[in-house]
Amino acid sequence: MKNLAYILLLSLVFMGCGSSKKQLQKGNYDLAIDKSVKNLMKKPTDQEEIEILDRAYRIANEQDLEKIRYLKLENNPNNWDEILNRYIALKNRQSKVRTVLPLQMGNRTIDYEYIDYDADIVKAKQGAASYFYEHAQQLMNNGDKESYRTAYYELMKVKEYGGSYENVDQLLMQAKNMGMSRVLIMMQNHSLLKLPPEYEHELLAISPADLNSEWVEYHTRDLDENIEYDYHIYVNLNSIEVSPDHVVESDRMVERKVEDGWEYVLDARGNVMKDTAGNDIKVPKYKTLTCTVIETLQKKSVVVQGDVEIVQLNPTRVLRKDPIGAESTFEHHSARSVGDVNALDKEDQELIKLEPLPFPNDVEMVFRGTETLKMAIRDIMYRNRRYII
Repeated sequence: MKNLAYILLLSLVFMGCGSSKKQLQKGNYDLAIDKSVKNLMKKPTDQEEIEILDRAYRIANEQDLEKIRYLKLENNPNNWDEILNRYIALKNRQSKVRTVLPLQMGNRTIDYEYIDYDADIVKAKQGAASYFYEHAQQLMNNGDKESYRTAYYELMKVKEYGGSYENVDQLLMQAKNMGMSRVLIMMQNHSLLKLPPEYEHELLAISPADLNSEWVEYHTRDLDENIEYDYHIYVNLNSIEVSPDHVVESDRMVERKVEDGWEYVLDARGNVMKDTAGNDIKVPKYKTLTCTVIETLQKKSVVVQGDVEIVQLNPTRVLRKDPIGAESTFEHHSARSVGDVNALDKEDQELIKLEPLPFPNDVEMVFRGTETLKMAIRDIMYRNRRYII
């Protein structure tokens, strides 16, 4: 059992070592360094891991420094961001490796000279900030949304890199505002039924903020006449069919036997019969109660049909149109009785307490189906968000 545990332990060690070696062979030098450092923190004398770390560290640094030299020689201000990232990689890599230094590989002690990259990082940040500041303004002059959005991200880097430019916040606000796509959701009633203004407010109360993304903003009412919308979403009500008030009456007779005192049992001659103790024999006497229940069923229904239409403005074109629909039914049961209500069971007695209700008018019927319609509208808009960019 001890031998098995020892073998498993050795297997895990070799697997870890092989993993860093594999990353080195693939050219993933930073991954190889990560794995080697992790393994060396557990076993600082592992010669194979030390060799892998040393080789990966030297090659990774050589590649970054060579690339930095080339980028500087190219003298393109667009290169400062990559130069910065390369210097940051050098600094982070150095900090990581120093956690396991010094290392002993055979007769050689590995303890790399510390290099201060901070001045180079600061210079690269300044260069990158200056480039992004100028380039972002050039992009904004293009006047299209994609350019404004790219400019916004570049100006965010200016702030991140600590560039001391007074109007960065103002430019950020402008880029964000001009890069935003705005969507106005509206209802259009093409049916023959006139609906009050509050119906549109109720139908479009669908929390459009849940649909918002970084660069898309939904509105359900025109907040400012100066806002230029990029898309319209029309909720078109094409037909509203309301049935007539429908009343159906039906009646049924209910009978029930109940005890009504008692009576003597008579023999064939008409004499009262006696039991074995000589007592008169009595039996319960019954009577039948009757009651007519007149039931009234009131029914009215509405069917709303339409579509949700997504329209891009400038240029105007329909991007998507999906059908929507909703049904709602008003139904009420009531009853009245004629006769002895004691003949009725509990359910019928509760029913006859109910009186007919006034029928909802046609507009009230449409309001009844609002929630179903709202869910359909929201679902369609959520599924079709990819059309709005």
